[in-house]
Amino acid sequence: VQLQASGGGLVQAGESLRLSCAASGSGDRINAIHWYRQVLGQQRELVAFITSGGTTHVRDSVKGRFTISRDNAKNTVYLQMNSLKPDDTAVYYCKAEYAIGSYYKDYWGQGTQVTVSS
Repeated sequence: VQLQASGGGLVQAGESLRLSCAASGSGDRINAIHWYRQVLGQQRELVAFITSGGTTHVRDSVKGRFTISRDNAKNTVYLQMNSLKPDDTAVYYCKAEYAIGSYYKDYWGQGTQVTVSS
């Protein structure tokens, strides 16, 4: 499976962006799609995920501002980011948990830069 992340950019604080993670290949074998972000020199952190069953999770620091959703017909997961803050500046990556037999293999997208100016 291949993942294509897009939608990043440079915005001012308070503005919005919508990130997209488009998956190619056997989408029905994807257990979940995760969004992570990473600031240079820091560890990658989980931002949100959505499972094949529709369960979602968003980290506490972005609750109420970020929403994760999916379009099954397009094999695409979205991360809607509202009221962006400078602390949200990072490279955002999507990751797919792909079922292979009885275990899962992770596939990563290439990352998209989000920069929020104050």
